Amino acid sequence: MIPRPPSVVIEALSPLVEGGRYPIKRAIGEDIVVETDVFKDGHDIVLAVLKWRKKGHHRWHETPMQCIDPYNKDRWSGVFSVFENAVYEYTIEAWGDYFRSWQHEFQVKFEAGLTELTSEILEGASFVGRAAKLAQDQGQKRDAERLVVLSDKVREGNPETVNALAHSPEMEALMTAYADRSESAEYLLNPPPVAKLIALSAPSAPLENAAAPARKGAGNVIAFPTESSPAGKKGAASKKKKPATVAEPKAAAAPVVAPEPEFHFTPRYPQVYVDRPRANFSQWYEFFPRSAEGRGDKGSTFRDCLPRVDDARAMGFDVIYFPPIHPIGITARKGKNNAVNCQPGEPGVPYAIGNRHQKCPNGGGHKDVAPELGTLEDFGWLVKEIHARGMEVALDFALNCSPDHPYVHEHPDWFYKRPDGTIKYAENPPKKYQDVYPLNYHNADWRTLWDELTSVIEFWCEHGVRIFRVDNPHTKPVAFWEYLIGRVQARFPDALFLSEAFTRPKMMKVLAKAGFTHSYTYFTWRNTKEGLTKYFTEITQTECSEYMRPNLWPNTPDILPSFLQFGGRSAFIIRAVLAATLSPVYGIYSGFELCENLGLDKKPWDAASNVGHFLHLCDNDYKQLAKEEYLDSEKYQWKQRDWNAPGNIKEIITRLNRIRHENRALQQLRNLQFQRTENDLVLYYSKMTAARDNIILVVVSLDPFHFQDAYIDVPVDQFGWVEDQQYQVHDLLNDERYLWTGRRNFVRLHPDKPAHVFRVRRKTHSEKDFDYYL
Repeated sequence: MIPRPPSVVIEALSPLVEGGRYPIKRAIGEDIVVETDVFKDGHDIVLAVLKWRKKGHHRWHETPMQCIDPYNKDRWSGVFSVFENAVYEYTIEAWGDYFRSWQHEFQVKFEAGLTELTSEILEGASFVGRAAKLAQDQGQKRDAERLVVLSDKVREGNPETVNALAHSPEMEALMTAYADRSESAEYLLNPPPVAKLIALSAPSAPLENAAAPARKGAGNVIAFPTESSPAGKKGAASKKKKPATVAEPKAAAAPVVAPEPEFHFTPRYPQVYVDRPRANFSQWYEFFPRSAEGRGDKGSTFRDCLPRVDDARAMGFDVIYFPPIHPIGITARKGKNNAVNCQPGEPGVPYAIGNRHQKCPNGGGHKDVAPELGTLEDFGWLVKEIHARGMEVALDFALNCSPDHPYVHEHPDWFYKRPDGTIKYAENPPKKYQDVYPLNYHNADWRTLWDELTSVIEFWCEHGVRIFRVDNPHTKPVAFWEYLIGRVQARFPDALFLSEAFTRPKMMKVLAKAGFTHSYTYFTWRNTKEGLTKYFTEITQTECSEYMRPNLWPNTPDILPSFLQFGGRSAFIIRAVLAATLSPVYGIYSGFELCENLGLDKKPWDAASNVGHFLHLCDNDYKQLAKEEYLDSEKYQWKQRDWNAPGNIKEIITRLNRIRHENRALQQLRNLQFQRTENDLVLYYSKMTAARDNIILVVVSLDPFHFQDAYIDVPVDQFGWVEDQQYQVHDLLNDERYLWTGRRNFVRLHPDKPAHVFRVRRKTHSEKDFDYYL
C-alpha cells in the first residue's frame, strides 16, 4: 500500500534563527517558550506536543501544547526548561485526534436529542480498543486492561452512559496517554518534498487492494525518518550493504579522487545552545595587570594583582578581564600615546603579541605570558586565587602578531605579503600599526592556521580560563569563528566568548549567531532617549534577543566617550546605572570608577548650554566634540593611579551590583519595557519577573548638568493591580521610600543623584511589613 503523507500542517515556528541554521541561546535554568501554527484539513480536533532532548540522545521529553489563538485556534504554545550546559534540540509533533473528534461529535448529536447512535457508539468503542492495543504494545498491562473494560462499556452502553463515560476523568487521562499518533506530523527544518516522496514510493500491494478506510492505523503514513527510526536505520544499513552487480564487467581502474567534503549547515531539528548561568548574568572588571599597583615608574606582575582583584570583588564584580598578557614584540614597538618611536624602557603595546627573542617555554607567542608579568606558574596561581574568591578570569584573544612572533619566523605564508615579498603590517587608514602583522585566514595552508589558533584557546582552557574576549572578530571570516568556537565548546562546553566588534549591525549579529556568547554593542554611542529606546527595544524585544546577548561597556581602553569627557562625575553615574540595569551583563574598564575622563583632543564645547544638541552629537557626530581616546592611555605605558581618589563612584557601583544580585528582574534581558514620560531628557523603563514578584522601575536623567523633573506613568495594570491602589516604592540606589497611588507620579533628578532604581511592592496592611522593620 502506498503510504500517505501526514495532513497536519506545522509552520511559523518560533523561536527560530535563520530557519534553524543557527541555534537560539539560553542559560541553565531558563525556560524556552515555543510557538507554532498547527492546523489540518477538515474538522478534526488537532493536538500537539512540544518535544525536546539533549543532542545525541534518543529519547524525547514532551509536554502538551496549548492553543493560544481564541479565534481561529491555529496558534499553539508550549514551554520547556533546560538544566545542562549542552546543545538541545526541540520540535513539534501534531496529529488529528480522532477520539476527541468523535467525542465532540457524539456529544453534539446526543445533546441535539438524536437517539439512533449505534454506529457512533461502535466507532467510539473501536478508538478505545486501539488505545488498549497501544498500551499493551508499550508493556502497560494494567492500563491496557482498563481500556479494554472501558471499550466494552462504551460498546454496550446507551447514549447517555456513553456520553458520560467519554468525558470521564479516567477516559480522558488514558486516551491522552495512549493517543493514536500513527498519522502525526513532526516539524523538521528541511523536510523532504512530499511530492517527491510520493513519486518515489513503490506500492506495497496491487492498486485494487490498496483501498483504506479513513483514520487507518500505523504504517500507512509517510513518516520523515529520524536517526533512530526503523526507516532511518534501514536506509543506513542499505547504504552499507549495497550488493555488487556481478553481471557488469570489471572496469579499468580509475584514478583515486578524494570525495568532496560534505557540509551540513542546517540541523534536522531546531537547536538551543544552553550556556552556564554566568553567560546570562555577570559583571566584568577590566584592568591591565602591568598597572595593577597604579605606579607610573614600573610595571606590576601577576603577584601584585590581588589587591586590585579584591577591590573589584568588593565592588561586586565577578569576572576579571585582562587585556593581552603575552610577550610584546620589540620590532617597531610603539611608545607613549602611540608614538612611532619607542623610548628605552617603555613597555610597548600588549596587542603587538609575540617575542621569540625572549626565553619563553612555548616560543614566545600566544601560548606564553610576558616574562615581565611573571611565569605561567604565576599566572596559574593568580587564576586559582581569583577562583577562590568566587570570580573567574577572562582573557583577551587578540590575533595580532608582532614582527617578532614565532609564527612570522616559522610560517611566513600565514601573512599577507607585498609584491616585493615583505610582510604587510596592519593599517586602518589613516592609522598605521607598524608593530602588528595581520594573519591571512585564506592562505594556502589555512586549515593548519585555523587549527593552531583553535589550540591557543584550548591551551588557556587547560590553564583554568573559560572566558575569552575576542579582539576585532569582524576582521576575520565568520566561518573561522564558527569552526573555532564549535571545536572549543565540544571539549569545553562552559567556554564563553565575547565579541568585540564595533562594526556594521549585520556583521555584529552574524557573529553572535555563529557562536559568540556575548556581544559589544552601540551602547557607547546611544545617549539620547530616542536612540536608547529604539536600540534596546531591538536587541531585547525582537528575534535578536534569541541569539545576541549584549555586554554593555560605558568605557574601554580604546574608547573614552564624549559624554564622559564633558559630563563629569554625574555622567559616569548615569552611564553606570544604564549599563547595570539595561542588560544583565555589563562591565567597566579600570579608571571608570575614578571618573577618569582626560581625553586626547577635547574640543572647547559648551555642552551644558544645549544638552539635547550635545547628546545628538554624542550619538551621531562625536568627532565635533573630541577624539574618543584617553590621553596617556595605558595601552602604551604604565598607568599611575590613586585607586581611592577623591570623587570616585566606587560606593555607587558597589550599590548597583548589590541591587543586581538581589533583584532577579535585573538578571534577565527580554523583560525590558520602556515606559512613558514626557521629558525627553529622562529615560524610564521597567523590568519584572514572570511571577510579578520582583518589579523594578528605573528612572535616569540623561542630563549630567541640570535638574530634571518628570511625571512617570507606573504600569499598574501590568502588575495586576487596580488603578487607585496604594503601593510601596523603595529607591534602592538612594535608600529612600515612598507610598504612591495610581499611575501618575512625580520624580525629580539632579546631577548628584541622576537616577532612581525603584523596587515596587503592593502596600501591606501593617507598617511592620515595611523593609525597615525586617
